Amino acid sequence: MIQLQAFLNTLPIMLYGMVGIFVVIIIIYLLILGLNKAFNN
Repeated sequence: MIQLQAFLNTLPIMLYGMVGIFVVIIIIYLLILGLNKAFNN
């Protein structure tokens, strides 16, 4: 059975992980857009 207190204690860590993943995806997307504009004749 899941331990509710342990789950609630790890929620902020999981939230930081998900936010970090989205930030990295946005940075890569912006880099791709910038490279497309730089090398598009």
